[in-house]
Amino acid sequence: MTVDEGNPAAAGWSEPRATAVLVLADGTVLEGFGLGAIGQAPGEVCFNTAMTGYQEILTDPSYAGQIITFTFPHIGNVGVNDDDTETVNAASSSGVRGVVLHAAITEPSNWRAGRHFDAWLKARNIVGICGVDTRALTALIRDKGMPNAIIAHDPNGAFDLDALKREAAALPDMAGLDLVPLVASTQRFDWDETPWQWPRGYGKREAAAHRVVAIDYGVKRNILRLLAKAGCDVQVVPSTATTQQILDLAPDGVFLSNGPGDPAATGEYAVPVIRDLLERKIPTFGICLGHQMLALAIGGQTLKMKQGHHGANHPVQDKTTGKVEIVSMNHGFAVDPASLPQNATETHVSLFDGSNCGIALTDRPAFSVQHHPEASPGPQDSHYLFTRFVEMMAEDKAKNAV
Repeated sequence: MTVDEGNPAAAGWSEPRATAVLVLADGTVLEGFGLGAIGQAPGEVCFNTAMTGYQEILTDPSYAGQIITFTFPHIGNVGVNDDDTETVNAASSSGVRGVVLHAAITEPSNWRAGRHFDAWLKARNIVGICGVDTRALTALIRDKGMPNAIIAHDPNGAFDLDALKREAAALPDMAGLDLVPLVASTQRFDWDETPWQWPRGYGKREAAAHRVVAIDYGVKRNILRLLAKAGCDVQVVPSTATTQQILDLAPDGVFLSNGPGDPAATGEYAVPVIRDLLERKIPTFGICLGHQMLALAIGGQTLKMKQGHHGANHPVQDKTTGKVEIVSMNHGFAVDPASLPQNATETHVSLFDGSNCGIALTDRPAFSVQHHPEASPGPQDSHYLFTRFVEMMAEDKAKNAV
């Protein structure tokens, strides 16, 4: 063997240099190859088990402040389009801080694709890394919980790892953070778009039987579409709307939306308004953060979860019917069922870990669920909840008309 044959560099080999790193708060460094935006971003690392729907996931405002690890290895292979974005906020930025992938992004292969996934990530200022053992990272999160981290992308591979480790270690915990202002709308607006259908695309609501005021903590578009489809005149108001501002819109029902962060922190200004509305016995429906806010409003408590629930394949049982549904989940906090008062009945429960996934009040028309029944992305098993809300408003109208 010659000297050159024993020296890969001399033989023309070159080890690919890492152009991205994920630095965890405990000092762990994961190297890979950069994609998306150049720069660095802080966030809490979670994992999502969905095999499809990455565009909906990455535009879900509930992920604000987080770095998403996809357990499915091939993400980006169908590109992105103009229809599947979930955030209502028209700004190009995203609440999501970063994305962690196993495989590199391929050219899009789908008739709906309008853009390459990598270009889309750059436009939304989402920092990405690929070439990571996402199975190992998922196992770490499962065992130790969701860590804070810094994700960094530099085409030249110039990283000050010691500085990044210090920054990651100094990041605040998600508990106590109100992230709603980062993603929620700041002005009232009307919504009349209905769900996408082949071949016409999105439709427009015509007649409306009920007026619903949706409080926006980071609402998703498809939730509003399903409310419109159900015959609701939807009026969206900011998370800071007062009781009087909501009542001035003469709602037949109130919807409490999904959103990011610690519900207890958002509840400091949102819970008093929800309590006022409950006292007036206005039919109320909550999803995700809205579910947690309803629980807080009646005296319950929420807890930070170890790894959270993030995916489109979670089994949940509706205890009112016995039916088991496969649903989408996205939450890092949960309602403590032991803290609920006697006027709250647990209606849904996770079959993964037994955690609370829904409540209904016995003394007023109000219910909520932790999962995402709008199925964007995910199964449509829980669409019936929107019908349940409409029926509740109709019953309330009939009772008040007597």
